Amino acid sequence: MEPVTLITGGSSGIGAATARALLKQGHRVAVTGRDADKLAAFAASAEAEAGAEAESESETDSGNRLLTINGDAADPTDVAATVRQVLDTWGRLDTVIANAGFSLPGTLEDHDPDAMRAMVLTNVLGPALLVRETLPHLRESKGRIVVVGSVAGIRYTPGNLYSVTKWAVHALVENVRLLVAKDRVGVTLVAPGVVDTPFWDERGGSPQAAPTLTAEQIAAAILFAVNQPEGVDVNQLVVRPTGQLG
Repeated sequence: MEPVTLITGGSSGIGAATARALLKQGHRVAVTGRDADKLAAFAASAEAEAGAEAESESETDSGNRLLTINGDAADPTDVAATVRQVLDTWGRLDTVIANAGFSLPGTLEDHDPDAMRAMVLTNVLGPALLVRETLPHLRESKGRIVVVGSVAGIRYTPGNLYSVTKWAVHALVENVRLLVAKDRVGVTLVAPGVVDTPFWDERGGSPQAAPTLTAEQIAAAILFAVNQPEGVDVNQLVVRPTGQLG
């Protein structure tokens, strides 16, 4: 049986790159996102790639192995419905990747309070809800949880509320690891440095700092954790581009 992976925030950036890599590896992959148009565009591109690579195989596209689900990672009803849909479609769940998140430009002095609330809910509550809904199924499969944090979660930046959310996420990961270690469920934090993805669109454009990583390079780190043999649990991966000091 092909392994089943659920990725939040999977329509672009790190999530989309990870989904593509897992599809190529043979996983059945469900991706979530709040933007239905972006999800549809991702699905079309992923299916086209799969068709081009596997024309001679019986399953010539990713249509039977890719599920896109429109929903809010911070909404408990949406998260529960997503997990149910994955299980109803494929009957199991082996890996969950909590990737959905966003940042705000400027500092907390500049942020709109409603935007601050939305960021805290998406970045912190979102992964917690995903873990809560998926743990019973991951205990059954002896699966893995991967949470995408950030270098911002291990270093302070003046007035950076996004950094605060990632510190909280890093604490969540260790708390979850302690909770499920006895159940042989793997838990991994992947903390990227500066990555050139659409994440930066919310902050007013591409990152000014150089150099940067690509989404595909972070996806490779995620797959490193996911592909460990049974009995091996990689707990933390901090991945910076060479030359990034902070």
